[in-house]
Amino acid sequence: MSHQSDLISEDIEAYLKEHESKDLLRFITCGSVDDGKSTLIGRLLHDSKMIYEDQLAAITQASKTSGTTGEEVDLALLVDGLQSEREQGITIDVAYRFFSTDKRKFIIADTPGHEQYTRNMATGASTASLAVILIDARYGVQTQTRRHSFIADLLGIQHLVVAVNKMDLVEFSEERYHEIIEEYRSISDKLNAPDIQFVPMSALKGDNVVNKSEAMAWYDGPALLELLESVEITHDQNLRDLRLPVQYVNRPNLDFRGYCGTLAAGVVTPGQQVRALPSGKTSTVERIVTFDGDLKSAYPGQAITVTLADEIDISRGDWIVAADDDVALASAFEADIVWMHETALETGKLYDIKLATRDLAGKVTAIDFQVDVNTLEHRHADHLDLNAIARCQVELTAPVPLDDYRTSPGTGSFIIIDRLTNITVGAGMIHKPIDSELPYEFRDNDSKANVVWNRTSVTQGMREQINGHKGKCVWFTGYSGSGKSTLANALEVELNRRGYHTMLLDGDNIRHGLCKDLGMSEVDRAENIRRVGEVASLFAEAGVIVITAFISPFRSDRDTARKLFSADAFIEAYVDTPLDVCEQRDPKGLYQQAREGKIKDFTGINSPYEVPREAELTLKTTEYGLHELVSQIIKKVTW
Repeated sequence: MSHQSDLISEDIEAYLKEHESKDLLRFITCGSVDDGKSTLIGRLLHDSKMIYEDQLAAITQASKTSGTTGEEVDLALLVDGLQSEREQGITIDVAYRFFSTDKRKFIIADTPGHEQYTRNMATGASTASLAVILIDARYGVQTQTRRHSFIADLLGIQHLVVAVNKMDLVEFSEERYHEIIEEYRSISDKLNAPDIQFVPMSALKGDNVVNKSEAMAWYDGPALLELLESVEITHDQNLRDLRLPVQYVNRPNLDFRGYCGTLAAGVVTPGQQVRALPSGKTSTVERIVTFDGDLKSAYPGQAITVTLADEIDISRGDWIVAADDDVALASAFEADIVWMHETALETGKLYDIKLATRDLAGKVTAIDFQVDVNTLEHRHADHLDLNAIARCQVELTAPVPLDDYRTSPGTGSFIIIDRLTNITVGAGMIHKPIDSELPYEFRDNDSKANVVWNRTSVTQGMREQINGHKGKCVWFTGYSGSGKSTLANALEVELNRRGYHTMLLDGDNIRHGLCKDLGMSEVDRAENIRRVGEVASLFAEAGVIVITAFISPFRSDRDTARKLFSADAFIEAYVDTPLDVCEQRDPKGLYQQAREGKIKDFTGINSPYEVPREAELTLKTTEYGLHELVSQIIKKVTW
C-alpha cells in the first residue's frame, strides 16, 4: 500500500504518532440504487492510495466476472463484498472502510439505497457526522434522495454534501448541475441540517472526487475530498451540558471508588460541582482517572473514571451531570422510532429499553403518526412494520433522566429489545419528555370540573396534510358597521374559490346559538369573545382557516384569543373605518338607539374601543375597495 506520507516507510513510530493526533470524520454515502455510492468509496480509496496491491489485484480479477464497468476496474467491488451484492450489483449491508490523508482520518459507511434496507441505512448514519448524498445527474432528485436526506436529518447529521454524480453522462453540463441544485432545494428547506454543500463529479472517472476536474472548469468549488478534509466538526459536539452515564462502578480496594463511563457531552474537570441522577445528590469531582494517568479535563467521547469527594450512592445507569444543569426526569417521552424487525411493533407490548447505560422495561403507548419517508407526509398508524419510522409515545416503568436527541445524541437515544428473543427490534431518538401517562395530559386550567386533556392520535399536522394548507385564524375587529362581516364573507368566498377549507364565525350568528345565554355587559362580552376564541382554535387545529367577525373592543380579550394559537396562525385584521362613517352607515340602526339611550354599553358611543397596537393587517375601507382589501388579506393568509 502506498500512502501520501513518507513516514510510513521511513519512521513508522513517528508516522503512528502523527496519525494518532489527527481528528476523525465518520461519514456515510447514501442515495438511490446505482447512483454510484460504492464506486465513489472505491475511487476515494484508490486515488488517496489506500488500497493494498493484493486488494487491487483481487478486484481487477473480480471485475472480469462481476464488474459493471467494461474494461475498467470496478472499484465498487472494494465495498460490495457480499456475493449477493456482487450478483445484483447493489449494496445490501452497511460496509465500513477506513482511510486517511495528511489532514484527517476517515471512516466511511456505505449504506444501501433500497427502501427495504432503511434500517441498515439508519444504522450506518447513527454514528456519522456527515452524509454524502449521491444524485445521478441523468435522473435528478429521486424518491430515495428524499428518504435518505430525511433519515440523515432525523439522526442529527449536521453536514450534508450533495454529490451530483455521473456528470460524464450528461456531458459535464453546468446547466444540468444547477437544475438539480434547485430541485434539491425543495428538500433542504424542510431539513434542520445547517450545512449543505454541493459538488458535481464523476466517481467512475475520478472528476472532482480527490482531484479537481478539468472537464468541469466552470465549477470553482473544492473537490469532494477537500470538502471532507475541511468540514468543521469540532463544534458539533455538545460541550455545554455535562453528561456522564455511569457504565461501571470500579471498586478495586477499600480506598478507591470510581465511576466509569464514556463522556457523552460536556467537559468535566477536577473541582467541578456535579449532581447524580436520578437521586439528585451533589458532590465535587476529585480526579479524572485513565489508564495513561489522571487528566486535567475530559471531553466527549473519552472513556474515563471519575472519583468524587463524597461517597454518594451511584449505580450503573445513573448519570453524572453538572450541579446546575436542568435535566428532565420523566417516565414517559415522545420519540422518533425506526422499526428494525420483521415482527411489527405493537402498542402496549412490554419491551426492554436500553437508554444510555440504563436497562429497564417500557412500552409504546401510542403512535402519533408514521412518516412516509418517500414524501415526508404524516399518516395514521396503529403498528409499525419493518423499516417504518414514526413519532411515538413511550412509557417506562420508572422515571429516568432524559435529553433531546438533537442536543445530546449519546443520552437522547435508545434501543428497543424484544424480551423473549433478546433481539434489537427498534431504535429511537427522544424528542421531549411527557409529564403524564398517555392518552391523557394534565394541563393548567381553571375548569370547575376535574378533567385532563385527551391527546388525540391524529395530529394537527396530519389534518393539515389532508387539507393541503395550515390551519389559521383571521380575526376581524372594528366598530359596528365598519365592514367586518362584508370583508369576512368576501374573504371566505375567495378562499373557497381557491380550494382552501374555511369556516366563518360571525358575531350575530354566534349569539343565536353558542352565546345566546350572554348579554351585552362587559363581563358577558368578554365571555363571548373567550368562547369564540376557543372554538376558532379547534377549527385551526382541524387544519381549517377560520374567519371571525366581532367588534371585540378590548385588547385584553383579543390577546387572550391570540394566545390559543401559534405565532404565525393568528392574524388580527383591524377594519379601520372612522366612527362617523360607521354611524352614517348604521345598517342595523344601532347607533341611533344608543344615542337615544335605548342600548347601554354600545361601542363607540358609551363604551370604548381599544385600537390594536400591532395588528397584522390594517384595512382602510375609506381608501380601498372591497376587491383590493380582500387581495391584501389573501396575501397575508396564504404566504
